[in-house]
Formats: sequence, structure tokens, C-alpha cells
Amino acid sequence: MTAGAGQAQVSGTRAAPGVRTAGRSGARRARSGRAGSGRVGSGRVGFGGMHRSARRTLTGWAFAGPATAIVVGLSIFPAAWAFFISRTRWDGIGEPRALGWRNYSRMAQDTDLLAAARHTLLLTAVFVPAVVVLGMLVATALNQRIRFIGFYRTCIFIPYVASAAATGILASYVFNPQFGAANEVLRRLGLPAQGFLESPHQALFVIVVIALWGEVGFTAVIYLAALQDVPKELTEAAVVDGAGPWRVFWHVTFPQLRPVTVFVAVWETIIAIQLFDLVYTTTRGGPLNTTQTVVYYIYELAFQTHRLGYGAAVAYALFAVTLVLTAVVIWYSRRNNRSEAF
Repeated sequence: MTAGAGQAQVSGTRAAPGVRTAGRSGARRARSGRAGSGRVGSGRVGFGGMHRSARRTLTGWAFAGPATAIVVGLSIFPAAWAFFISRTRWDGIGEPRALGWRNYSRMAQDTDLLAAARHTLLLTAVFVPAVVVLGMLVATALNQRIRFIGFYRTCIFIPYVASAAATGILASYVFNPQFGAANEVLRRLGLPAQGFLESPHQALFVIVVIALWGEVGFTAVIYLAALQDVPKELTEAAVVDGAGPWRVFWHVTFPQLRPVTVFVAVWETIIAIQLFDLVYTTTRGGPLNTTQTVVYYIYELAFQTHRLGYGAAVAYALFAVTLVLTAVVIWYSRRNNRSEAF
């Protein structure tokens, strides 16, 4: 029994390393299996993440794609095509004939274009300061706590929402020299009747009045929002120090409105330079071309005389002038640290 027990003990001691070796190899296989399954799982996770990212991208383009196609198709492509035909002579039917930059060089000798530019400059010089001042005054009045203030604000904004073409047609009846309501009021007041839209000296200023009627509501809403953002502590402190209403407005409120004023001035300048619909529905550039603006002159070149190449060149020149004026105003305001509107 001693010999048997010794053999069993020896065999047991010999078998232990084998068992330990098998256990280590099994552990290695288990670890390698877990690592392999982890790698496969991470691959699946990576593929799933890529799939979700691609799906989100496609979903985003599904929403933005139609709008992008419309912008490219209706804005960018026509602008590029207009620049191409601006260097040609083309009537819209035949084959375009390349002219290089001659359409641009001949603008300086075009007396009709220079006259239209003078009319546009005069209209802008009268319209922009008037719409800024009137919008600021109307906004100040609408910023008071009075009864029916919501009704008054709505009435001021309605003319801006109305179609400019409808506004022009209505104004052509109001300012008609023969049977218009404006002359009827003057007759009842004992004042002489005026030519209005048929007078070469008055027609452009009447168009300015019509444009003001439609745009004051927009500037008033912009200024009203800015006035409501002025800290009340500043105005109350000025009143406590003895400042009157005018000094409070000029020294406290108006400095807070300077960024908005720059924005409104730039916006309304662009509106005035590009004015077309009111001219088209009221005077058609008359009388004697005294209300012919640059945009209306472009319309005549392109769609009445069929000089599409030269009309496109004038349109690009107008775009360049508008861009330069806007950049100068923004640069000047930033240089003087007076505006954060842009």
C-alpha cells in the first residue's frame, strides 16, 4: 500500500503540471475568443455608426436639397449667365456675338443711363433720410403705453405687407391730376390743383411719398424692437439727473439706436436703388423720362429694345455700385465704433 500510495502520489504530482498547462491554454483560448468577439463587435459598431452618419447626411440633404437647387437654379445660375451675355450683343433670339468689355466701356457715353443714374441718386438722397427719420418718430410714438396700441402698430405695418404693385396702382388713382383724391382735397381747401404724377417737376417726389407710405412701417417695427431693448435704468437715471425728454432721447436713447440706424440706412438704400415696381405701375418712367430709374432703364433695354447684352452689363454695374456703397457705409461705421449691426 505504501508503494501504491507513493505511485499515486508521484502520478498525481506529475499530472498537476499538465492540468495547469491545459488550464492556461484554455484561458488563453477564452481570452482570445473574447478579444475576437470584441473585435467583431467593434467592427459591427463601427459599421453601424457609419451607416447612421450616412443616413443623417442623406436626411439632411433631403431637406436642404430642394431649397439649394432652387437657389442655384434661380439665383446663381442666372447671375452667371447674365455675366456671360453682358459681354455679348444678343437680342434673345439670334446667336450672341462676343464684344468683350465694350458693353461696359460704352456706359460712360450713354446719356440716357447717366440721366437715369441722376434720377436714382436724387430719389435715394430724398427717400433714405426721410424713411429713417419717420420710422424713428413713428416707433417712438408707438413705444408709449396708450390704449389700442396693438391696433395702431398693425395699421402702421399693413402698408408694408401690401403688394408694391397694388400700392402703385392705387396711388396712380389718388394722384391723378383730373379726378384724383389728392387734387379734390386741394380744391376743397381752396388750393390750386397740382400735376403730381404728370408733372416733370413733381413726379419723382410723388413716387418718393408713395415709397415712404409703404416702407415707414418696416423701419418703425425695426426701431420699435430696438427701443424696447434700451435699458430702462439709463433713461430713469437721466430723468433723475434732470434731463428733459429731448435730452433723454438724444443723449441716451439715440446712441443705443445707432447700430439699427446703420442697418436701416443700408437696407433702404438698396431698396431705393433697386426701385422698379412703383415706377412701372405709376409713370412708366415719364413724364419726359424724369422718373426713369436705373432699374427701369435696364428693363427697357432688355425687354423693350431687346438689347439683352447691354442691359445685363448695366445690371452688373448697378450691382457693383450697390456693393461698394454698402461696404463703404459698413466700413465707416465700424471704423468709428458706432455700429455692431454687421
